[in-house]
Formats: sequence, structure tokens, C-alpha cells
Amino acid sequence: MLSERGPRLAGVLEEMRIRGLGVIDDAVLELSAGLTVVTGETGAGKTMVVQGLALLFGGRADAGRVRPGAERAIVEGRLVLPPQHPAIDRALDAGAELDDGALLISRAVGADGRSRAHLGGRSVPVGVLGELGEHLLAVHGQSDQQRLLRPAEQRTALDRYAGPPVLDLRERFRADWARWRDGRATLAELTAAATERAREAEILRLGLAEVEAAEPLPGETSELTAVIERLANADDLRTAATTAQQSLTGDDMDSPDALALVIAARRALDGAAQHDPALAALAARVAEAGHLLVDAAAELASYAASVDADPLWLASAQERLAVLTALVRRHGVDDIDGVLAWAADAAVRLAELDGTDDRIAALTDDDARLEAELGTLAQELSAARAAAAERFGLAVTAELVDLAMPHAQVTASVEQREAPDGLPVGDRLLVAGPEGVDEVELQLVPHPGAPPRALQKGASGGELSRVMLAVEVVFAGSDPVPVMVFDEVDAGVGGKAAVEVGRRLARLARDHQVLVVTHLPQVAAFADQHLLVVKGSEGPDAGVVTRSGVVSLDDEARVAELSRMLAGLDSGLARGHAEELLAAAAKAKR
Repeated sequence: MLSERGPRLAGVLEEMRIRGLGVIDDAVLELSAGLTVVTGETGAGKTMVVQGLALLFGGRADAGRVRPGAERAIVEGRLVLPPQHPAIDRALDAGAELDDGALLISRAVGADGRSRAHLGGRSVPVGVLGELGEHLLAVHGQSDQQRLLRPAEQRTALDRYAGPPVLDLRERFRADWARWRDGRATLAELTAAATERAREAEILRLGLAEVEAAEPLPGETSELTAVIERLANADDLRTAATTAQQSLTGDDMDSPDALALVIAARRALDGAAQHDPALAALAARVAEAGHLLVDAAAELASYAASVDADPLWLASAQERLAVLTALVRRHGVDDIDGVLAWAADAAVRLAELDGTDDRIAALTDDDARLEAELGTLAQELSAARAAAAERFGLAVTAELVDLAMPHAQVTASVEQREAPDGLPVGDRLLVAGPEGVDEVELQLVPHPGAPPRALQKGASGGELSRVMLAVEVVFAGSDPVPVMVFDEVDAGVGGKAAVEVGRRLARLARDHQVLVVTHLPQVAAFADQHLLVVKGSEGPDAGVVTRSGVVSLDDEARVAELSRMLAGLDSGLARGHAEELLAAAAKAKR
């Protein structure tokens, strides 16, 4: 990992090591508080410093950035923050351990595109580094300037500039908006299905009414079938029982009956049974058979007397079975128990359907309440944005005075669009979204009397560079992150305006650690620390492989580098100019 350091600075990235990234083979950047500038010849790899910072804090991995011949690119950093900083809390939550109070971060990108991240000695998802970056790092570059030309990004940037008064309102609006949107979707779904629900409920009510009217009992069809079978065959049943009873007892019959024969058999055995136990056992069984015949004859007589051939009862039972059979057939079940089970389920479903009307009523009330709350929040959010937009416009306009645009004026327009189906806000119906009802557009009035126009339409190339730099400086001044990176945002700026750019970056460096990649000597002169990316070559032939390193310049070396930046060579005249720049910058900083 990284080398041990001396006394640490509070709230800064103290050190960064880059290996195998682009043209940089192995470089260690020992960073300090204040303003650090990075310079070097074109192609030396200055932007690799910015790329390394981006990777360190969760930026997108690109295998194409891995140095040819290297297995992987590795970026390591040592960060010191106050103990209560949210980034420290997040790191500890991820299992990181502090190294004597410092947080060590590492990111590796393989030539095969695989990416790995480590935080405080613990392997973590790359997304964790991205979360830390939101609290620690803000990168401002030419691509970011182009991004800020989009209205949606301008609104986001204005909200961040405004701080808690707007951000808190926006979060409340987002939360209510999500609930309102979800509630409306559910309400629309329930309302659209109202006809189908009403039809289903009516079918259930009719079916339940039919079952309730029939009042079926569990197992009733089986019982009715048995009753009908008995009533329909009553004569045959009575005749059979009577004949059997007479066969057993001999009543009204000339032939011997079964009971008399058994009695005769028992008497025949009684005398001899005492002489042989086996015969005695048989005699006992014959005697038992006689008792059974007596009981059976009595029950047959009773059964024959109970059989009723009532045709009215039979008709009633058959009619009842027909009703129950129709219910079973209509509901497609096996028996009346299936009908009862359907009725139980249908009652539950009907209660749900009937309860939907209550739910629609509740959702309608919630919709109206949330809509009113959103309207109120939208008004408050618009007012807070408008106030922030006014402050922002004045701040950017003041910056332009020193950037050789003394008569230009920048405004942040906060407007709304009306729509017939929009959100009621006051007495207007406005187009709304999760961010509110406002559309923010940065506009430029290049000179008095000119109409305001969108930045990308109202400024020339040189003017746009200066305006966007002023916008970046103002936005950055309100940014809470401790580390800021400016990647050649001074393109298209020169002369006195370039000096003012350096002055403003130095001013930002009073409250932030600022790292600037620049080609302007006027900006580099304001540095508290000057890093030079040095390009060399290696291989069998000169220039075969570009290899760059990073060195920290002392006062003498700074003069030489500024001379190169001014004149392309280290001449006496250029040195004199460089020394003047350094002296003027030092005076301005004091």
C-alpha cells in the first residue's frame, strides 16, 4: 500500500498512488490542503490523475485505460476526515478499519475488465466507493459544463446550490409524489374494473341467495337417496320382512318353522350332551342359535310394521333431492358438501368485493389530500428555488465582471408549464413530476438591452467558457464535499480573465482541497502545490512506449515550468514573466 506520512491534514486526500493507468506506470502524488495544480505537456497524462481519482471513488472501470503490458491498473488513496464525517460512518458500516485514523482506499481494474475495490483493508462492492464519493469528491470538467447546459441538470445544480431549504422541500415533495402516484394507479385500476366487479358480485349474490333458500345440510343428498329408495320399495321390503319372520316362527304357515326345528334339535342333544363335552359344546351352540332366531323374528316383525309406503312423503323427498341435485350440477361439484364449500368461499369473496367500494372511497380521499399537500409543497418549493435562483444569478454575474464580461448578466429562470390535467397549484394546473413543477434554465444577457437567451444559444464559444467557469465556481462554492477537482475548465480563457480564474480557485481552496488540471500559467501561479506530469519513453527505440511520472516542484522548478507554459521554453524573458506571475499571485492570495 502507501507509504507512511508525517503529520496528517484534516479532511483531505493526503496521498494517491497510480500504477498501470494509461501512460502512468507508477506515480505517487503527495497532496496537501489548499490549491494543487497539475501541469504537463500534451499527452503526458494529466487527465490520468483525474481518471485515477474517479476510479478511486467508484467511477466506471474501463479496461482500455489499463497500461499496455500491465495486468491491471491500481489506484490507492489515503484519506483523513473528521471522525463524525458521514463517509467515515459509511466506511465503518461496510466493515472498514481505520489505519491510525486514516481511511485507505484501493481500486483495481484488470486488463480483462474485472474491477475490485477495497476499503480500510476490507473487500467491498464498487458501489460503496461511489457512495463515499458523493460525500467526498466533486469533479468539474468540460464534460460537466456541457452537462450543465441541459435544463434538468441545471435544476439539480440549482437545488444543490440552494442547500437544505430546497433539498428538504424537494425530498418531501418526492415522497408525497410517490405515494400520490401509487395511490392514483391503484385507484385507476380499481375504478376501471368496477363493472366487472359489480357483475361478479351480482352472480355471487344470486348464487348465495339460491343456496340460502334451499338451506342444504351436510350429507343431505345421501340421506335423501336412502329414504327415497326405502319408500319406493316399501311393499317389497314389508313382504320380505313378513315372510322371513313367518319362516322363523311358523305363524300362519303349515310347514314347520325354523325356530321349532331348532328347539327340537336342542332337545335331542340335551339328554346325550352330558356324556361328551364335544357334544355339549354343540348343544350350547344350537341353544344360542335358537336365541338368535327369536331375536331376529322379533326385529323382523317390528321392521315390517315400521315400513310406510306414504306416497306424499316419497314425492316430497324426491322433490327435495331434485332441488339439491340441481344445486350440485349448477356449481359443478360432486355433492351438496361441495355446494356448501362454494357458498363459504363466495361469502368471503363477496365481502371483499363489497369492501372495494370502501377502499375506493378511502383512496379518493387520500388522493384529494395528497394532491392538496403536493400543491402546497410545489408552491413552497418554487418560491425557495426562485429565491435561490436570484442569489445564484447575482453571484455568477459578479464573477463575470472579473472574467472580462462586465456588462453580461446571468439569470436562472424558474418557470412552470400549464396543462389541463396538471397538478392544481394555487389557481393553476401545472405539469408536475417527482422534482416538482419547476423548469430551470440558465440564461445569459450578454449586454444591456439584449434579450435573455439560454446559455448555449446566447453566448459565443469564448463567452460560454467564461460563463460556465463562473457557474462552476459559484456552484462549487456551495458544495459541501471536501475535495474538488477542476479538469481544464479554463479552456478558452486567457489574459486577465485567466488570472481571475486562478484567484477564484485559490479562494475555493480556503475551504476545500482543490486539485486543478490546467494549461494556463496564470492559474498555475496561484498553486499552493504544483505537480508536474513528466513524460518519458522506454523500449528498444526511443518513443516506443510512453511512460509518465508525477513530481512535486519546488520554487525554482515552478519558475521553469511556468516559463515553459508561457513561451514553450525556459528563457530568461520567460523566467522573468513567470516570476512576476508568481509574485502577483502570492500578493493576490495575501
